[in-house]
Order: sequence, then structure tokens, then C-alpha cells
Amino acid sequence: MRENYDVIVVGAGPAGIFTALELSERSDLQILMLDRGKNIGRRSCPARENNSICQKCSPCSLLCGWGGAGAFSDGKLTLSQEVGGQLTSYIDGQLFREVVQYVDSTYLRFGGTDKIYGTDSEKVEELRRKAEIAELVLVPAKIRHLGTDRCWDILKNMYDYLSDKVEIKTSLPVEKILVENGKVEGVKLRGGEEVKSKFVVVAPGRIGADWLRQECLRLKLPVENNPVDLGVRVEVPAAIMDEFTDALYELKLIYYTPTFDDQVRTFCMCPRGEVVTEYNDGIITVNGHSYGNRESSNTNFAILVSTNFTEPFREPITYGRYVARLANMLSGGVIVQRLKDLQLGRRSTPERISKSPVKPTLQGASPGDLSFVLPFRFLQDVQEMLLAVDKFIPGINSPHNLLYGVEVKFYSSRVKLNSYLESDVENLFLVGDGAGITRGLVQASASGVVVAREIARREGGKV
Repeated sequence: MRENYDVIVVGAGPAGIFTALELSERSDLQILMLDRGKNIGRRSCPARENNSICQKCSPCSLLCGWGGAGAFSDGKLTLSQEVGGQLTSYIDGQLFREVVQYVDSTYLRFGGTDKIYGTDSEKVEELRRKAEIAELVLVPAKIRHLGTDRCWDILKNMYDYLSDKVEIKTSLPVEKILVENGKVEGVKLRGGEEVKSKFVVVAPGRIGADWLRQECLRLKLPVENNPVDLGVRVEVPAAIMDEFTDALYELKLIYYTPTFDDQVRTFCMCPRGEVVTEYNDGIITVNGHSYGNRESSNTNFAILVSTNFTEPFREPITYGRYVARLANMLSGGVIVQRLKDLQLGRRSTPERISKSPVKPTLQGASPGDLSFVLPFRFLQDVQEMLLAVDKFIPGINSPHNLLYGVEVKFYSSRVKLNSYLESDVENLFLVGDGAGITRGLVQASASGVVVAREIARREGGKV
């Protein structure tokens, strides 16, 4: 590793990878990519492979390393601007559409699938009207589904392509961003070594959201809290969802609850997929995956309550971690509960779970009682959401369905950025989910493209 580079990219998830891809094709700049996790060929999850409880690997290979959380994600490319982040708050609609199309074509170039869901406008409109009757907002989105297994292959292809064009260092955490006189100077590694560069692009992913927030506060960059998304993962028979997932793949539903008027949404729907765990710096949370080469008899999705905390509270990530830690303390990991048991105010037991026709795909989850974990407001919101969705999709509120908890999505505080995603520190750019501006593969990737093009322009590369 050299002492000086033109560009350092912190984080090798979609935002970081697309920054490097675009820079390598538009310039001859010396680029260093750093990630705290492992190379993609060495990333593996013992719990996932053995269908066992989380082994608390640090860092978690599902979240860290080449490809970021995207390497083992469900691999959904959301091609509509209505969902997936807030990138349109920084760039205009025409540029957004052009960059998203470019990102999509790049995923195809490295091995993506041709099939796109959500293109049958008549069916989409029919479902939208039905959702409206149930007081739900259906957000239509065109989705290219890669699947967890194909997503891994694509990211491996990207690594192979970049490996002789940029320097890639994994298992090497960054401790600090170096700034001098209002201008970025490089980064300091955990071992104390300093690496200098003219530009730094920070793409830490959701797992790095808290680190980035602390760095921004240290550098006195203006920050604004993002919402906390907290809730459960629901597992239901795939048969009741097939009509909807066959048309849209993912149902993105928004509901405002009658009791608290909170916004609740469905997220990360995994048709015929599996529930999985993730280890996020000391806490175990739940997520879902779907695979291209195997199917379960269940479909799972998250129900998340979005909460915007106001002054004087300034620690939304800490709050989400606290709730997740409660679930870990009570269960040793993730809690699973039959909806019937929750409604009756009792904990689930292995015997009660065994009575459900919905068999849990996450064998390591512990039967328990989510009411000891989620605050009343969140639990009420989740149950009211299930009642509303049941009017749209009969069977969603079945007493036999399973709830896993907790699911929490961490987004960094939003930092003041210009239209090139540059901070008030000159040549310091922030991109992706970890920077709080995107919420998915496509917009995270697109944010990297936007930054790379601007750096290339400043350095006389291809525009």
C-alpha cells in the first residue's frame, strides 16, 4: 500500500464499488478502496450455512466486506425514483433517470437478469385501487430481481474487473477522516497508519452509519437526524402472496395508523424466501433473503414504523440498538412469536410454534414474547398495519403467521451536501445508505456514479 493516492474510497459496498468502477473507466487516477470486512471469496456466515443461531462474528460477513450488505441481500434493483432513497433531493430528475438507467445497464453487464417486475400497468393499477380501499398507499415500482445467489456472482465479477485497476484492501478498518484547513487530507487506519489522498469518498453502509455520524460531529459538519425504522419481520404462507408478488415482486405499502397516526410501511419482501439474522456491532437483528436457485413455502417481509425524533433527542441509532439489544437479552438472539400468541398476550413456546402451519425458516430463533421488547406504540402500529393489509391480502392477519423481532434499519444522520454529494469539507464526498441519502442498491450505486463523474471532471478525465 502506498502513502499517497488520488482517491480513497472508504467502504466496498454498492456505492463504493460504483465510485471505483466509474472512476476507473473515466480517469487514470490512483484509487484505494478500503473495507473493514473480508474479500468476497472469504465471506461466509456459519449460521446461514448450518441453519443455526448467530455466531456473533465480528465483523458480520453478511454486512461487511466486498459487496457490502448487498452481497447477501435479496438483490432487488428498484428502478423507480419514488422508493429507494432521497437522491432526487440532490440531483435533478433527468440526471437521476439517466444515472439509474446507467446503473441498471452496468448490473446487466456484469451478469444481471433480464426479467423486470411491475411492468403490467393494468395489473398495477388494479392492485393500487384495491389497496386504496383498504386505506393503504401502494407505491408502484419497477424491480429487477437478481436473487441473493446471483447478486454474489455479479459482485464477484465486479471485483475481478477492478482488481487490476484499483488497489483493494479488505479487513482494514478506517478510524478517522483526516482534514486540514477545511480540506480532506486522507484517512487514519485503526492501526494508526495514515494514508493521504486528494479526494475521499465515504461509503460505509448502514453498519457504518453510527461511525460516520460520530465523524461528522467531530468534524463539526451540520447534521440532521434521519428517521429510525423499527419493527418486525412477518412470515406467511407464500400462496396468499403469490398473486401480488408475481406481478410486483415486492409490495411497497404505506399506512398511517389510526391510534398514533404513525407512518408504517412494508419493506424488503422476499417471495418464497428465508428469514436470516445479521450481527451489527454487538446486536443481532433479523432480515430476509430470496434465492434464485431454491425456494421455501413461505414469503417474508418487514413491517417498519418510521419515527422522526425531535429535540432534545439526538441519538436515533442508539435508540434502535437499545431495542434490538432487549430482544437479544431475552432470547439470546432473535425472538419468534405466533401472531395468535401476541394477540392473546402470552409468549410463544416451541409447542405453540409447532401448531402453526407456517413453519419458521429461521431455525435459530427463540420462541418468546415481542411485547417485552417493542414499545407499546410500535407494537400497536404493527398490529394495526396487519389488520389493514389483511383487507387487501386476506390471510396476512392470520393467527398462525409468525413475527420475528426485531428488525431495525440504521441510517446515518443526513449531512449537508451539495449537488455533487460533497460535504462542507472540500473534496470529502459522502455516498450510499450509510450516508443517509439512499436506501437500496440502485440509488446507493447511483450516488457513487454521481461522485465519480464529478471527481473525474475536476481531474480532467472523461465527462
